[in-house]
Amino acid sequence: MISTSPPLRKRLNPNKGGAGSSTSGISASPPFNFSGGMAVREVRTAHINDAHISLPEKMENFVLTISFLLMGMCLRRLPHFPKGTAQVLNMFAMTLSLPALVLLKVPQLHFSYDILTPIVMPWAMLTISALIIIISGKLLCWEKETTGALLLLIPLGNTSFFGIPMVQAFFGEAGVPYAVLYDQLGSFLALATYGAVVVALYGSGGKPTTKSVLTRIISFPPFIALILAFACRSLAFPAPLLSLLNALAATLVPLVMVAVGFQLSLRLSPEVIRPLGAGLIVKLAVAPLIALVFCRLLGLDSLAARVSVFEAGMPPMVSAGALAIMAGLSPRLTAALIGLGIVFSFVTLPLLFRLL
Repeated sequence: MISTSPPLRKRLNPNKGGAGSSTSGISASPPFNFSGGMAVREVRTAHINDAHISLPEKMENFVLTISFLLMGMCLRRLPHFPKGTAQVLNMFAMTLSLPALVLLKVPQLHFSYDILTPIVMPWAMLTISALIIIISGKLLCWEKETTGALLLLIPLGNTSFFGIPMVQAFFGEAGVPYAVLYDQLGSFLALATYGAVVVALYGSGGKPTTKSVLTRIISFPPFIALILAFACRSLAFPAPLLSLLNALAATLVPLVMVAVGFQLSLRLSPEVIRPLGAGLIVKLAVAPLIALVFCRLLGLDSLAARVSVFEAGMPPMVSAGALAIMAGLSPRLTAALIGLGIVFSFVTLPLLFRLL
């Protein structure tokens, strides 16, 4: 459900300081308890707090997220912004903003069977989506490069840079830890392992080795932050460190959404329309509906389950697109999947949220 966190506009206000205050909005807000400067909360209290979040407040978060996207699109038209602006913003977010958010939010997780859902769900969706793509590729006689591109982008969602801000907008702060688990123990690990296999089978580049895959995993900053967050669950962060983490985490939403808008491309070519349509239907509609049915059949209706279903409906992963382009897997189709996937998700995600 939805936590009682203030609107995103207030959470981004840097003028409210304090170790446990809304320094950046990513920090803890009532009802949190503080012990030695460390905010600790059981996520399952979100069910109690759900009634206090109004629809206008949720819509304000959503509108602000779209506004950052539009800002990025406008900045791209200004000549003094270099072409690599989006890459720089994404690198900052990946190296500093997202690890800070992980360090703040993961220690708030209450360990229960609920956290298994966002860990298992991405791998289940990956398996189902990949099987659908393989069968569709054979039935529709897609080229090898087309099948490879779809195998990379459709099973892997943009659950981090795009997914976490969207979860934050729709579910509030209580949903963020589950989104982090879904991304770090699901999408990212799948990109580093499953993605390497797809590139080896379908790509034109060199074949990945076990060493290169493991190196990619253990050197990824958000993954390092995830390990540290689990290791430091019982420790109290000092107030200056909390303030620093809050300030860095507050930059995640504006930086990422501006970067997404800056590199958004909507150009289409006739030869990619059919696989593009099939891929987006699977990614934005079929996969999350299967996840929703799966949860309903198993009686899973916790916040963790709802966030997991919501993350299953995220558009194709930008990092997977970059990997596909580097491997020579249908660059035009890859660019279209990423660009149109983001655009259409602004329609499909609110509809999916209403089903949860």
